[in-house]
Amino acid sequence: QVQLVESGGGLVQPGGSLRLSCAASGSEFSINAMGWYRQAPGKQRELVASITGGGSSNYADFVKGRFTISRDSGKNTVYLQMNSLKPEDTAVYYCNLVPAYYTWGQGTQVTVSS
Repeated sequence: QVQLVESGGGLVQPGGSLRLSCAASGSEFSINAMGWYRQAPGKQRELVASITGGGSSNYADFVKGRFTISRDSGKNTVYLQMNSLKPEDTAVYYCNLVPAYYTWGQGTQVTVSS
């Protein structure tokens, strides 16, 4: 059973930065596309960024130029570097395959507020 554990969230002021981490168990990790998703209160979960097993990345328009996804397959970990954070980035952030397949983890809360 693959488990996903997200960490690194917190409270940050607008314009600040955070780095999220997602640790995943399971040998399938290194060959599958992984993504970061987010869900804000009252909204549906949405895909923020994805990265293939080969390292190619894609981003939602609303984070392009601000967020960077990366992975360390040796550590079964995916990262999301978030810069120039905005209040509208406030959400719980999750990782999963793209498209999502595994049971969702608990996520990590990101709050952008002054």
